[in-house]
Amino acid sequence: MASEQMAEPLLGSGKERGDLEEIRSLKQFLKQWVEENKRLWYLAGPSIFTSICRYSLGATTQVFAGHLTTLELDAVSTENMVIAGLAFGIMMGMGSALETLCGQAYGAKQLHMLGVYMQRSWVILLTTCTCLLPVYLFAAPILRLFKQDADIAELAGRFSLYMIPQLFAYGLNFPISKFLQAQSKVMVMAVVAAIALVFHVCLSWLLIVQFKLGLVGAATSLNIAWWIVVLAQFGYIAMGYCPGAWNGFSWGAFRGLGSFAWLSIGSAIMLCLEFWYYMIIIVLVGRLENAQIAVAAVSICTNINGWEFMVFFGFNVAISVRISNELGARRPRAAKFAIVCVIMSSLTLGLIFFTLVLALKDVYGIPFTNSPDVIRAVSSLAVIFSFTLLFNSVQPVLTGVAVGAGWQWLVAYVNIGCYYAFGIPVGCLLAFHFGFGVQGMWSGMLSGVVLQTMIIVAMTVTTNWNKEAMEADSRIKKWSGSIEETSMNYRTSEGPDNLA
Repeated sequence: MASEQMAEPLLGSGKERGDLEEIRSLKQFLKQWVEENKRLWYLAGPSIFTSICRYSLGATTQVFAGHLTTLELDAVSTENMVIAGLAFGIMMGMGSALETLCGQAYGAKQLHMLGVYMQRSWVILLTTCTCLLPVYLFAAPILRLFKQDADIAELAGRFSLYMIPQLFAYGLNFPISKFLQAQSKVMVMAVVAAIALVFHVCLSWLLIVQFKLGLVGAATSLNIAWWIVVLAQFGYIAMGYCPGAWNGFSWGAFRGLGSFAWLSIGSAIMLCLEFWYYMIIIVLVGRLENAQIAVAAVSICTNINGWEFMVFFGFNVAISVRISNELGARRPRAAKFAIVCVIMSSLTLGLIFFTLVLALKDVYGIPFTNSPDVIRAVSSLAVIFSFTLLFNSVQPVLTGVAVGAGWQWLVAYVNIGCYYAFGIPVGCLLAFHFGFGVQGMWSGMLSGVVLQTMIIVAMTVTTNWNKEAMEADSRIKKWSGSIEETSMNYRTSEGPDNLA
């Protein structure tokens, strides 16, 4: 594609460009702002589209399930948010270690390191998938242990068994995605995601509406769609469109797994604590009165919140790539300016989402359910929900900064304090002790997001980015030491210099 052929001159962050000049006037700021936004939107646009398409795979399944029965909607939502959400958070978190390593290696022009990094991540993530199997196998008793409604727990547990193939697709997909993102190969990811989504919608309609296969049909379609994503992306890599970065399978993938796993675990903890935060609200709300209506209302809001989060996750990807590339190329001033630009863009979009939810508060739940009670419950959450969307426009961007800079473990500690030591206790206090129900639970959890955002903003503002660039250089030298001539290639892929 012509756009990908332009990626190197547009996005190239090599040392040959030198660091960003110090900005001394408004005219100079605006010029640099336009140039940086071109780089950011080249990455963010396709990444937003890809994120929305991938998230829509599960969300579309919930929409189809919502037009069966309220119980089946609750079961699919619970599996999607709790069981699959647990696996998704762990897999995505562990895979995000590659955003730091691959991004900084690409910025430093150490392309040969990327393919072995991806294979190491496969080994670690597939091992983790095997460890997560009992969660899928015993989902029903686990949900009942957390006092989830018995009928919801039983049906969600059955649906979890159907979704085991998706678990292993996660384990392969995220390392591939980070490998491609680090090289700005975002357009091909968008095309693959679009094809998978269109296929999923058509197959879901055929299996659920026409053939009346219910949850079995929903699971079949969702599993196939995720495996289309995995196989298509790897096929693109294997055909030679990532020259220098992919040199075939290597024994080097089995070296240094301990240190690599440690960074992956830090990344997983950081992101999992964020994903699980909204997963936990589903479980806690299931303990309120009128649990089925409450769970359905919260599921719809978290579904929409997830779609909005995917928009800003595109900015997360963009800023992570920009920060890691620039730090790898030892351009700290350019890294700082990229942060300013992406926060301005994401906050503007956040204000638009904030306004839309308030304007459409009585109707935004209708596409997800036929129940008037659930629609009213969703409407009652509109004000709190709109503020959630506003803060979530900035929070994923700041997480992307953390990943690009390699702060995973530090942010993990911040998330524990803000979300679990503060947000959840406040939410439980408001919901159960003061009787504010769903609104109280969501308000308390929103307070945790606000606190976490303020702390990471303070971290970003006070960071010495020159020091971060030096640490990135040290990190590249450390990790490149374990990828040398010991690697034995099974095949070598040679392809065109750019995607045609």
